[in-house]
Amino acid sequence: MAHRIQQYQATTSETTIIPTKYGQVKGVKRKTVYNHHFYAFEGIPYATPPLGELRFRAPQPPEPWTGVRNCTKLGNVPLQKHFVLGITQGSEDCLYLNVYAKELKSTKPLPVMVWIYGGGFRFGEATRDVYAPDYFMEREIVLVTFNYRLGALGFLSLPDPDVQVPGNAGLKDQLFVLRWIQENIASFNGDPNNVTIFGESAGAAATHLLMLTPKTQGLFHKAILQSGTALCPWTEQEPKNRAYWLAVELGYCGENIDKDVFSYLSNVSGSKLIQFYKEFRQPHENDERAFFSFTPVVEPYESENGLLTKPFKDLLITSWSNEIPILLGFTADEGMLHYNETVKNPHLINELGDCVAVLPKIVKKECDMQNCKELGLRLREAHFGKAEPHCSKHLYQYLELLTYRHFLVDIQRTLLARAAYASNVPTYLYRFAFDSPHYNHSRTLHCGRSARGVCHADELSYMFYNASADKLPPTSGEFKTIQRMIGMWTAFAATGNPNCTEIEPIQWQPVEAKDVENAQPKCLNIDEELEIKYLPHKHLKTWISLFTNENLF
Repeated sequence: MAHRIQQYQATTSETTIIPTKYGQVKGVKRKTVYNHHFYAFEGIPYATPPLGELRFRAPQPPEPWTGVRNCTKLGNVPLQKHFVLGITQGSEDCLYLNVYAKELKSTKPLPVMVWIYGGGFRFGEATRDVYAPDYFMEREIVLVTFNYRLGALGFLSLPDPDVQVPGNAGLKDQLFVLRWIQENIASFNGDPNNVTIFGESAGAAATHLLMLTPKTQGLFHKAILQSGTALCPWTEQEPKNRAYWLAVELGYCGENIDKDVFSYLSNVSGSKLIQFYKEFRQPHENDERAFFSFTPVVEPYESENGLLTKPFKDLLITSWSNEIPILLGFTADEGMLHYNETVKNPHLINELGDCVAVLPKIVKKECDMQNCKELGLRLREAHFGKAEPHCSKHLYQYLELLTYRHFLVDIQRTLLARAAYASNVPTYLYRFAFDSPHYNHSRTLHCGRSARGVCHADELSYMFYNASADKLPPTSGEFKTIQRMIGMWTAFAATGNPNCTEIEPIQWQPVEAKDVENAQPKCLNIDEELEIKYLPHKHLKTWISLFTNENLF
């Protein structure tokens, strides 16, 4: 933590004032943990605070201000329950963004990168505690991070058009940020014609959803999806009755009438709305391990602010983003995210039985009981052989199964959709497999200090400085991995091609359609050494065989 405190104090006395469409903002010159200078503008409002009548609804433009707004400190984080400490934090007044610029003047404007945090759509924050820009600020870019609404505040959906809450308010916050960037980023030396959006987990799913809506066309030009897509089973909710169940949980005694439910929830305190973790499940959702009650939805009706009014899978076909390059990938052991939970609840393995419970949702929905059992047994044999799944023998096989179930199979489906609909633009695939004994911070959090492997979100430690980070010696593998990750990501943002000096002599090529169709695409394997290899996940063909041609993508 000593380095972290030191980094917070690494602020110079130099301030600067920048004009925006809504008023002037004052920022400050900072130094990174490695003593690189950059300019920071934090807590810039990009929308009106979503309070009162705006709760649950689409964002509105911010009110202009006179004079100079002090943007040298972070704005409020979104109201949420802290995922580790379990305490309430943040505010409903949270629609603020941060701009970090390497230089405010240069011969040509800098590429813009826009970060969307993950957290299951129910927690997350654009702060330097979690996503400090230090590593990116060694490069000639402008980085934008921002807060968006979470949980019910961001994703409540009601089907009655008169209520004006179709859902996806949190995604509409993100759309507002992209529009703000088009209007203002040139003042910060950013190029509005060279914008890359990128995110991890729910942030990657959100990135993909923004790629699928016509309203974002022209607002960004490249995208990076880290461990998530719009097709992942935890991305889309079925909103039926969830708002009513939430109201009942909070004390509502009326009928399931949208106007009455909305009126009740509008008058509940924000802190009360997020006081519990209970998930409102339909009976067929009881077996879901990665499940969140309030996430993106197919909006129930067309509206002026409508964003996603068709099934996500159907939007893949005609999406404008089939014409832009993307980079996507995952960590080698995504399923380790569930390590502690599984160790504490061994029945989750012991009760797998015929494995019907872990079939993809869309597969279970479209096959009868007998067919589902046959497909489940196919999965069981692939992962556990002839044996009955058992906690004492099959912990890691089970976690590997979750890697496929929650991430890998839907990344493959996204690759297949790209191969079918976006054949003229590149799609780059990576697998992050760098297993540091001390710097894979997500693994330490979810699995303890003794476990090894590359957990969900472990790559973030090599992209953003954070409260658990240390200043690394330049000779270390961790430092080298940071330089490679930042080099590739910023090269892709600048040119649409991730090849850079940091990975030479490796030449990272886009995936080829024939390899994707055989469920053996080539990826860049990011480990102590870099390697181009076929995806080393041998069960992928089995998982893809569960789908029909109609429900695959």
